[in-house]
Amino acid sequence: MVTGRERVAADAAARGIEVEFVERQAAASLEEAAAILGITPADIVKSLVVKRSDGSFLFAEIPGDRVISWPKLRALVGVNKLQLPDAAVALDATGYERGTITPLGSSTAWPVYVDERVTGRRVSMGAGEHGLSLFVDADALIAGLGATVADISEAAPER
Repeated sequence: MVTGRERVAADAAARGIEVEFVERQAAASLEEAAAILGITPADIVKSLVVKRSDGSFLFAEIPGDRVISWPKLRALVGVNKLQLPDAAVALDATGYERGTITPLGSSTAWPVYVDERVTGRRVSMGAGEHGLSLFVDADALIAGLGATVADISEAAPER
């Protein structure tokens, strides 16, 4: 059986995207994960699977310190309803468990929307398996995936 890491690596290579895998311990929070990796929470990109009302999906790539702006994303996609599916549906749509999701190597190549704040830097994201992160040049990832870049996030609410 092909591992998540192998799927990610093969898809990245096929798209000409250079990725670096880093093994890491489990983290209880975004802040803890960033500290383990030696980066800021904004440098961790969350890959969110979003379900459309027609049953298809898309990926929304958001800086770790921000959340999806539903009005902005709906306007960009041209729909009036989007939702985050439960974990089982996200797994079925991508082949990846929550916490490991990435558009690279997804079981279906859904459209990718990247928040404009992700561009121009090296970021970390899910790597297809628990205990792994990958680092990638965001602009190379965007180009390789043919992603749409737009303002699709907003500041996370105070906790």
